[in-house]
Amino acid sequence: MTSAGNNQAPHVPVLVNDVIAALAIHEGETAIDGTFGAGGYTRALLGAGAGRVIALDRDPDAIEDGRSLVPDPRLTLINERFSQMDRVLAERGIEHVDAIALDIGVSSMQLDRADRGFSFSADGPLDMRMSRSGLTAAEFLNSADESEIARVLKDYGEEPRARAIARAIVAARPVERTAELAAIVRRAAGFRPGQKTDPATRTFQAIRIHLNAELEELELGLEAAERALRPGGRLAIVTFHSLEDRIVKRFFRERSGGTPAGSRHRPVQTDPREPTFERVAKPVSPTGRELAANPRARSARLRSAIRTSAPAWKGSLQ
Repeated sequence: MTSAGNNQAPHVPVLVNDVIAALAIHEGETAIDGTFGAGGYTRALLGAGAGRVIALDRDPDAIEDGRSLVPDPRLTLINERFSQMDRVLAERGIEHVDAIALDIGVSSMQLDRADRGFSFSADGPLDMRMSRSGLTAAEFLNSADESEIARVLKDYGEEPRARAIARAIVAARPVERTAELAAIVRRAAGFRPGQKTDPATRTFQAIRIHLNAELEELELGLEAAERALRPGGRLAIVTFHSLEDRIVKRFFRERSGGTPAGSRHRPVQTDPREPTFERVAKPVSPTGRELAANPRARSARLRSAIRTSAPAWKGSLQ
């Protein structure tokens, strides 16, 4: 998967060699690909010797397109959110797995299909629904009030001109097409030809994250992975922007026993629960060679860790 942008690139799985190295698959092990997409990580897991891969995706199109891989008896394809992975395992009589890969965000396949409405590189309907159900982007933008739209742009797109863009969207309603929305944002943000990043990028990202509850899904998915992994199991997560990466970084810090430094005003609070992860690896970013082959990988970051034998936590201490 990748972040929104204009570059048309083949469906190249980002950091795939690093992900497979972090997951350290042994012959015959069971792995979960929680974000099947175009199947890049699943193919790599099967190629590394996995005895079984359970591949999930909330997008029914991704699962349908992946049917060509189904003749491999080691693969099970399921149309489901990765936050439900432990329930999916229980339904199949599987208690734990050996490795889990999560590739967070929108997939190249979704970006490249104009009819899905995720990208402004080609005009299409304002949809942006990963599961093809629920509120569309057009329905949200044409019904929400200005303050709600501004909040979404600020919280999920870190957009400094959120209020001005929201005001412009409301004034232009109804907005139905990706090209319309991109043009509105560019005018409101004062877009100048030659800018490094199109200002519409942040707005499209924010709306997509909001509609698909992506950050909430990531938090729930990390907790599900903690429950699903056996002691010694490996978890590898690729993120594409700071909001996602912060969640993963905080999760691994908490679950590995790390706590922020205290002060005389706010002493350190030790968590009585045992660490559920260890050997948290330093984050990995794409090499120059990978970026040349796959420009969409430019903001990717991989974090990984190994499951301990401690019981899974029941919620986080706030």
